[in-house]
Amino acid sequence: MNQNVNESLAQSFGLSAEEYGRVLAIMGRTPSFTELGVFSVMWSEHCSYKSSRVWLKQLSTKAPWVIHGPGENAGVVDIGDGLAAVFKMESHNHPSFIEPYQGAATGVGGILRDVFTMGARPIANLNALRFGRPENPRTKRIVDGVVRGIGGYGNCVGVPTVGGEVNFHPSYDGNPLVNAMTVGIARKDKIFLSAAAGIGNPVVYVGSKTGRDGIHGATMASTEFSADSEDKRPTVQVGDPFTEKLLIEACLELMATDAIVAIQDMGAAGLTSSAVEMAGKGNVGIELDLDHVPARETGMTAYEFMLSESQERMLMVLRPDREQLARDIFAKWDLDFAIVGRITNTGRIVVRHHGIVEADIPLGPLNDQAPLYTRPTVDTRKQEKLNPARIEDRYGLTRALEKLVACPDLCSRAWIWDQYDSTVGGQTIKRPGAADAAVVKLEGLKRALALTTDCTPRYCLADPEAGGAQAVAEAWRNLTAVGARPLAITDNMNFGNPEKPEIMGQFAACIRGMAAACEALDFPVVSGNVSLYNETEGKAILPTPAIGGLGVLDDAARAVGLGLPPWLDIVLIGATTGWLGQSIWLREIAGREDGAPPPVDLAAEKANGDFVRTHILNGTIRACHDVSDGGILVAVAEMAMASGTGARLSAHPRDIPGHAFWFGEDQARYLVAVPDHAGFTRIAEAAGIPVLRLGTSGGQDLTLPDGGSIPIAALRTAHERFFPSWMDEHPGKSRPMEGQTDGNGSQ
Repeated sequence: MNQNVNESLAQSFGLSAEEYGRVLAIMGRTPSFTELGVFSVMWSEHCSYKSSRVWLKQLSTKAPWVIHGPGENAGVVDIGDGLAAVFKMESHNHPSFIEPYQGAATGVGGILRDVFTMGARPIANLNALRFGRPENPRTKRIVDGVVRGIGGYGNCVGVPTVGGEVNFHPSYDGNPLVNAMTVGIARKDKIFLSAAAGIGNPVVYVGSKTGRDGIHGATMASTEFSADSEDKRPTVQVGDPFTEKLLIEACLELMATDAIVAIQDMGAAGLTSSAVEMAGKGNVGIELDLDHVPARETGMTAYEFMLSESQERMLMVLRPDREQLARDIFAKWDLDFAIVGRITNTGRIVVRHHGIVEADIPLGPLNDQAPLYTRPTVDTRKQEKLNPARIEDRYGLTRALEKLVACPDLCSRAWIWDQYDSTVGGQTIKRPGAADAAVVKLEGLKRALALTTDCTPRYCLADPEAGGAQAVAEAWRNLTAVGARPLAITDNMNFGNPEKPEIMGQFAACIRGMAAACEALDFPVVSGNVSLYNETEGKAILPTPAIGGLGVLDDAARAVGLGLPPWLDIVLIGATTGWLGQSIWLREIAGREDGAPPPVDLAAEKANGDFVRTHILNGTIRACHDVSDGGILVAVAEMAMASGTGARLSAHPRDIPGHAFWFGEDQARYLVAVPDHAGFTRIAEAAGIPVLRLGTSGGQDLTLPDGGSIPIAALRTAHERFFPSWMDEHPGKSRPMEGQTDGNGSQ
């Protein structure tokens, strides 16, 4: 690796000519090969957020319950009883396209480390997955590998996978999205941060040995794909969940002492990013001696050591008098422990290998002078509002419902979640398919967390600002629908090439919509991830700002699910206009993908949600489901399939066409089951909340207002057919099982 360092080599590393010129000015000389590698990964889009930082500043990040917002390994919020929830979502999109199993598995491993590095024990995993067309032969292989990778890692490490979402669209044919989320619990007065401190303190490497896997993974994730992208397998890491489990236990045991000054996961850019970020945040310097780094391969160069993204590794700064204590703990757990450096007062990162200085870089400029771009933006052209009366209904309610519940975006995800252990640990109250959000009880307490992931990318494509607001609002709604008080979100911003003004326009508009929703709903962003360049051969994915939401229930016993109990009134909360623009009905039944998406009235979201939550917690509402993809009739069908209880629905309002009323996707709406609709309606109307009785539950059939009737068993058969029949030709395991989704393709 003694190549001549020049502008051409820098460009092959992902640095522009201007950025390389900035490196030369900072260094005052030509950088070494290793130094160029350090700059290339730290200034990559993946690590520096150079195209997105200017926009992310608009997001609301503060609230009285926020302990740590963006900037740490994960966000931290106060959940009461002296405890904090620590959570974050991150992408592993590019690796999962190249090597689906390991890409997804190491995505789970990485986000687990982001959480337990802050002193939290992980209690739940979620995911948000997007795949290409089912008829694309490559899609089946990617789905099979990703699902097995998520299940294989999460199941082995002993953290339940409790929820998520899955969608299909041609835009993801060459660039699937694999967004992984982890939630952990810590004492709020025992949160560990990454800022290094203490001149002379030892810098310690723990975990697995370093190999050549994952080198330049961060820069690979900062470029769009080409036809030969599957040849990039060496940039995909290899995970070992059993070692990760040992690492979790060893770190948490050491965290129970006073030994740790700072701690950082070795994630993207490996040893480079962890060392640079720790020293930079602490305004200190750091020296590393690579001769002491545990290696599993011979002859590794300084460049390879610094850029390797081998998994299950952490970097710590320890108190000098606790070195032996820490060494003993990691020896007990059979993990590598090595002192690889020390903290200095130089403000520089100095890297030695075989006694030779391979890198000597000032940390301030490496962090503070990283490129920051305000890229040109072009606004997405607004689409016209569709008049539902002018859209012909050729199917009728019965045939349309049967087709919708069976389509890939609305069908049961049981084939997927059956491969995940959702109950390990014994604290999962609401499993996948049982409620709009997962509910996980805190061991030994009545308190529980509600968790969800949400986004509707087709809305974001048609109107990015409305789509960004809707993604946040739906996460808020799904938490509310189980009775939880929404606290905060993490986000995963998945977009195409930011150098294209129309893509940057999508990003900026989505951020505006998200910021407005977070502010209106008192639902701040506490962590997140930006994944750009999600394109293959110039074709971008749909703009996908995935939202991970977290809420709290003071009493887990009060959580409700979506299963419809018998002999109750079914009531709709929220106003209905019959909005068909960008709806699933319009795409699947009318064969169109056009029109403005439904508007998001944030005041109505807040009022309707607060009303619903109040009446869940006081016991009036016995079941609840938010109305999203597929509209009211799909939501009723999902509630019926979840419990096996049928329903008889009344006629719709005459001023709205039937197909628009039953399948339109107006926002801020919930279906609730209550014992006394008359009394409930009086309370709602007095509070100014739109309310409409739709029918009653009972029996084994779903009787529609046009006279049609469908046995719930037949609906369930149609609902469960897609994944088992699609996957049965594939070597991946296919296990048909009863299960339902919510209206946004959620697991």
